[in-house]
Amino acid sequence: MGETDARIEPATADDVDAVTDMWVALAAGQREHGATLRAEANRATVRKWVAQSVVTGDLLVARDPNPAVEADGEGDREPRPVGFVGFSLERGDYERDAVRGTVSNLFVLPERRGEGVGAALLDAAERALDEAGADRVALEALADNDRAREFYAEHGYDRHRVELTKSLGDEGSEESGEDPEPAAESD
Repeated sequence: MGETDARIEPATADDVDAVTDMWVALAAGQREHGATLRAEANRATVRKWVAQSVVTGDLLVARDPNPAVEADGEGDREPRPVGFVGFSLERGDYERDAVRGTVSNLFVLPERRGEGVGAALLDAAERALDEAGADRVALEALADNDRAREFYAEHGYDRHRVELTKSLGDEGSEESGEDPEPAAESD
């Protein structure tokens, strides 16, 4: 994985539709790894999140430095986004020993993966969070998504918390007879 030629910069209002489309593609792809989040059904909600993140500065895009040119000579005036990362400082009511930043979404177009775009986006988000006062960064990856977990491990991320889920449908609904230990941590 080499250095990317993509430019990493704050998203603008002109990026809202492209980032929304990429988020829908991200959510659709995560379903292959067991995600229950519906992709297209959340488009309007995500579009609002993208627009708000543009205003708050919590969204970066990677731009292709070589805009596509159509056969008729017309092309993109502004280089198109080829990936994005959303991030923010964690806000909440609990007092903590460290200020935590979160990376909520990271996506790179499939045809640009392996070029260092994701690494550049993650690095830029980490720098922005550091400048905003974060002491550490947290993110989530689906347990079944080996590629994402390996990517984050290569960039220094370690397991901190493990989420356990159980289907309440017909499958696996038999009781084991054991009382689980109560969840004591909220971190």
